[in-house]
Amino acid sequence: MAPSNALRTLLCALSLTAAQGALAQHLPDTVTTDVLRVCGDPGNMPFSERKEDGFENRIAEIVADELKIKVRYYWLTQGPGFVRNTIGTGLCDLIIGQTFGNDLVQTTNPYYRSAYTLVTRTGTLDGATALDDPRLKGKRIGVIAGTPPVNRMGELGLVGSMRTYAPYQLDPARKHQTVSAGVIADLAAGEIDAAILWGPAAGWLAKRSGTAMTVTPLLKEPERPPMAYRIAMGVRIGENDWKRTLNGVLRKRKADIERVLRDYDVPLLEEDANALLEPGER
Repeated sequence: MAPSNALRTLLCALSLTAAQGALAQHLPDTVTTDVLRVCGDPGNMPFSERKEDGFENRIAEIVADELKIKVRYYWLTQGPGFVRNTIGTGLCDLIIGQTFGNDLVQTTNPYYRSAYTLVTRTGTLDGATALDDPRLKGKRIGVIAGTPPVNRMGELGLVGSMRTYAPYQLDPARKHQTVSAGVIADLAAGEIDAAILWGPAAGWLAKRSGTAMTVTPLLKEPERPPMAYRIAMGVRIGENDWKRTLNGVLRKRKADIERVLRDYDVPLLEEDANALLEPGER
């Protein structure tokens, strides 16, 4: 005798539950509890490096310390597909630095805010604080292609003297570890007169260039294109408990994280104003 509709429904539900249970046994944990699995770039100083001496490496250690677990890295060079091939595959659970609101990931609360900067050799363009400074006209200005300052430079008629650097230079034979490092090297050598770079990279690289440089956050530019960004951590979309856990860590250890950022000469901005954040203000 054929089963009743109610019995068929029950049997289907039991079969589905069993299948889901079997599938779950073959899927990796999305967020492990015994180790902090971090997605990192093995050669992107001052952010991260395989030797774990970047500021994002140090911040990962702070998170792991608070959670009472150790850090394990999954390394992949930054570029197109980084998110898809890291947390998207389930091989790691956390990206330490992501622009707040990035729609490829779910972001935590931001843990710092910074800006693009104008970098010059000290004594050459002293006092320049904005891209509309008339002294920049005709100067050779290095900027990474596709970054927000390129649009602003176009508005100001600076494109003619602009020297753009292609991002994602993955050639292992390249002279410098990152594109930003190459820009700073050209500035030190006098091949360009100024550079416009993301502040968290510019401060550290300029200090180690061997040439006296001035790094000036661009705080006087129009809101569009934006020159200042909030930086958060990235997790998989839908992992709300994991996000809340990290937000708790960021609140509790914010003073420790700020010390790390300042150690690496990251220009820190106030949360809601284009002004430099003084130590101890937040």
